[in-house]
Amino acid sequence: MTEMLHPLTLHQVLSGPWLSALPLPVLAIDKHGLIIGANLPAAQLLGVAVDDLQGREFAGTALGDDHQGGFADVLRHVLDGTTWGGPLPLVTAPEAHLKVTPVEDHGAVVGALVAIESVDADRPASARMAERLNRLARVATELQTVRDLPSVTNIVVSHMADAAGATTASLSVMIDDDTLALLGLRGGAAGASTRWATYPADESNPAGVALRSGRPLLMAGRKAIADRFPDLDLSAPGQRSLLCLPLRAGARTVGVMTLSFPSVIEADPAELEFYQIMADSCAQAVERIRAVETVEQQHAQLKFLAAASAELGSSLDYESTLRNVAELAVPDLADWCAISLAQDGVLRTLAVAHRDPAKVQLALEFQQRYPPDPASEAGSYHVLRTGETQLIPEVTDDMLVAGAQNEEHLEMLRGLALHSAITVPLQTDDRIFGTISWINGETGRRFSPDDIPFLQDLGRRAGVAIDNALLHSELREVADRLQEAVRPAALPQPEGWQLGATYSSAGRASVGGDFYDVIPLRDGRVALAVGDVMGRGVTAAAAMSQIRAALRALVAVDPDPRTVMTRLDLLYERFPSDQLVTLVYALADPDLDQLVMSCAGHPAPIVMHADGTADFVQAADGTILGVGAVSRRSVSVPFLPGDTILMYTDGLFERRDEEPQVSEDRLLETYRAMRPEPTADDLEQLVAQMRDPSRDDDVAVLAARRLSSPEPR
Repeated sequence: MTEMLHPLTLHQVLSGPWLSALPLPVLAIDKHGLIIGANLPAAQLLGVAVDDLQGREFAGTALGDDHQGGFADVLRHVLDGTTWGGPLPLVTAPEAHLKVTPVEDHGAVVGALVAIESVDADRPASARMAERLNRLARVATELQTVRDLPSVTNIVVSHMADAAGATTASLSVMIDDDTLALLGLRGGAAGASTRWATYPADESNPAGVALRSGRPLLMAGRKAIADRFPDLDLSAPGQRSLLCLPLRAGARTVGVMTLSFPSVIEADPAELEFYQIMADSCAQAVERIRAVETVEQQHAQLKFLAAASAELGSSLDYESTLRNVAELAVPDLADWCAISLAQDGVLRTLAVAHRDPAKVQLALEFQQRYPPDPASEAGSYHVLRTGETQLIPEVTDDMLVAGAQNEEHLEMLRGLALHSAITVPLQTDDRIFGTISWINGETGRRFSPDDIPFLQDLGRRAGVAIDNALLHSELREVADRLQEAVRPAALPQPEGWQLGATYSSAGRASVGGDFYDVIPLRDGRVALAVGDVMGRGVTAAAAMSQIRAALRALVAVDPDPRTVMTRLDLLYERFPSDQLVTLVYALADPDLDQLVMSCAGHPAPIVMHADGTADFVQAADGTILGVGAVSRRSVSVPFLPGDTILMYTDGLFERRDEEPQVSEDRLLETYRAMRPEPTADDLEQLVAQMRDPSRDDDVAVLAARRLSSPEPR
């Protein structure tokens, strides 16, 4: 008989003498449970003539009121394509066992074949139990070979349930000390998978009782279930039995499997022990798979953190770093991510990433319309104040309702599909300056306590990267403002002159200690200066701004080069400074067709004449500013229309592998060959041609060409 119970076609069931030749009572029913065929043993067992059985409802004819709901549950299960076998009392045979097999028509299940065995049949109850235990033993063998939790779940809720004769089955595992999460469910009341997605591991439900006690819980009959759990929803009306088996792995209980039967079942201690062995085999499979997954997850997390560190360190641009951090974990670790920074005590969301780009705007709009409460004892502000990570393993609809300010707020919350969330602080060693939140939504993934160390580590790395980007942005802003303060935003263009300049910083800030200046005087003369403060970065730039300001003030009083240099020495003597400065200063006088220059330890300028000849001007060289007062001198050289003076800092020409004289000769030859115009573009080409790429130094270049003689004053 067992071999006969594989999916049959409707033609096989109803054609010829096939049905009538079977020795056991057998009936064929359609998908509505109406009898469409029966053999003589079935008619005799039910006490109804074969012809009179046609068109009758099987449950109403063969079963008592208490078991008709159970058979409806069986039929729903069989119509899904699976054979069911188990005890189901008939009115005329209270100890009967049924085997119900799908019947197909053109590949679709259209009904079932019901074979009836009773206790007084040839096979005793012990033989049926042995057959059931053998089927369960085969399931136990399956559990030893599975490699992932979905496969374990399928074996429990499908294969094991079928072998045991259960119509409803579920598998749940512990996700923390107080919570069970549903891995899989077959059958069950409407909405059960949502309602029991996570539930408390306590005595408020059968699974919690079995888990806490560590022993099987069998409730045989609807009354036994209702007496203990009156609010429990069952999958069908009428008699039911419920068996909950703890998944025990050594001294730990890792979950619960639940089997629901469509009748009152009896199980002696030996059978219950066998069921528990099955559950323990399932627990071992779960633990084995989790151990492998943990190792794989840790390996993946280490790879992710390595890649994340490289990505986070790839840019010092503030906005780019924020985007990188937000997009880093989407969608591999979370469905969306939001980063908020504290600005004047207010958390502002500055970056959002989502696996569905359409949701980004919704999230930003939500943050603007419903910002979090700064006084809240939960959420981002609490994390910001305390530095404690906040984990919400499951965001329930009840939570959304409780937290909503109004119906519109609730609708937006539901639209964001918040299913699980974790928020960690963005921090460095000495301060917390923001939060980063990861949220899972449509995928249904849940965060657990196991995720906290990893995401905290990622949050710390992100915090350092963002803090570095913020610091860099602040330094860039300071440097830009210093640059505006200490170098002309645009060179003046006095009549009769063509002026050009360029500057490039070797430091990480866009400003250094090199500087240039052009100061037109009211009498038609033009003062030109290029200097170099020892050192680099913001400190050198600050010192350079002081020198430039002092230079301008002294030029306004008396622009004579020797006088200016002498008074700068006096300034250093009166206000000592560690910042040493080299400087070349020239005063061009068109009326006299000459340049008057004085130098303080600075490279000599080059004058190129209108005919293309060019030479260094040894501009009355003197000692560096800041090493003590000395007797300053100046030198005068002719400077006619068409002549150009090139002034620069040593970063333009000095190279590590060259003698100073060789470097100077190379500059003079290059300048003669290129004959650059006094424009920023041409001067930048000169810098590119001359500069040593291996030498880390600032470069400032200033060029001034006399175009024509001014009108007599």
